Amino acid sequence: MANVLILSLVFRPDNVSTAQIMGDLALDLNARGHTVFVITTVPHYNEDAEALLHQPLHTYLGKLLQRSNYRGMEVLHGWMPRKGKNKLLRIVAWLGFHAISTLGGVLTQFKPDVILAPSPPLTIGVCAWLLGLRHNCPFIYNVQEIYPDVAVNLGMIRNSFVIKRLQTLEHFVYAKAAALAVISEGMANHIRAKGIPEEKIRVIPNFVDIEDFRPLPKDNKFSRQYGLHNKFVVSYAGNMGKPQELDKLIEAAHLLRHEFGIHFLMMGDGSERVSLIEQAQHLQLPNITFLPYQPYSSMAEAYAAADASFVSQAPGTSNDGIPSKVYRIMACARPVIACTDANSDLARLVIKADGGVVVDSGDAKSLSDAIWKAFVQRDVWLEKGLKARNSILRDYSRPTVSTLYHELITELQQRDTLASSCERSCELRH
Repeated sequence: MANVLILSLVFRPDNVSTAQIMGDLALDLNARGHTVFVITTVPHYNEDAEALLHQPLHTYLGKLLQRSNYRGMEVLHGWMPRKGKNKLLRIVAWLGFHAISTLGGVLTQFKPDVILAPSPPLTIGVCAWLLGLRHNCPFIYNVQEIYPDVAVNLGMIRNSFVIKRLQTLEHFVYAKAAALAVISEGMANHIRAKGIPEEKIRVIPNFVDIEDFRPLPKDNKFSRQYGLHNKFVVSYAGNMGKPQELDKLIEAAHLLRHEFGIHFLMMGDGSERVSLIEQAQHLQLPNITFLPYQPYSSMAEAYAAADASFVSQAPGTSNDGIPSKVYRIMACARPVIACTDANSDLARLVIKADGGVVVDSGDAKSLSDAIWKAFVQRDVWLEKGLKARNSILRDYSRPTVSTLYHELITELQQRDTLASSCERSCELRH
């Protein structure tokens, strides 16, 4: 079994998808006999008070580095300010995380055999490479989103010089990684088109804990608390930024404002949350409820309170990633309204499972039509939810996907051990 270092921008007790996926994966690897050590940040996306109570942070190097224990595994947390709108501060904070995490990896007595580094950011691959040099071990670059393509396609980066430098960095990370764990076949094809050797690429999807996220009654504590148990609810949960195009959901709510049985629930936070609330207030929409991020322990009930859940991707970004929340929604036997390009991985997932409907990105009218159809065909949509759950049980459960990571880590460890043995043999002969 291997010593595995997980180097991740987010990890539990932060309450975002990647943090929870990496936390569950760490537990599963540990259960298989691997020794896992984690370097990450302090919670800065969404602090979960309940999770923090079970995993408190303690001083290690002042506020620069703190430490916690996640179910028997040691975790180092580098300083990071709360996520906000200030892009310059976020860039400075990211650079700081890279320096702090690399320092933590150098100072620790933990000797990894394999390093696992999920994106974003792209530059975390450089930190993994440096720590791999320090400890003489390979690293896996886990491609959750393809950078810089995501930022370029969203128009966040326009300077051709910067784009070229980032593309150079991307190829450097791909070249230095021992393996690329890519979360969807479409993303893998996108990376293959960049000239990356096939033997480096492994398609390992994200997963969901089918016990934590399971079918529950719509009439539950959460739905009663917010008066949702007797309404047809369309929900969104997660980051509220430009890539999510949530203004289209507001527009759909406006188009359906006279259908008093339909209600919209938007949970989360992000750079666009205030403007979305202002948009809803300007349109005088009584059919929308905004809530902050909910604790992880409440999310199964929150999904159960919805009759359909909205998942979106901005136009042109469909090959750059797939929202991991879709697996949770489907695991809770709730159908998905996917606002995405027709040939995206997200669209293929929903269509293959018959677990919802796909509408074009940026089309509020088509979105409102899909919601109305779901409202009047509720029995059909209940059936779609069950099909979605069956798809998750078949292909995306936590044990199934964790096994793929275990096999890849074991393979790289054995390959590295064999290479080291060959080097020693050569040295002895000479």
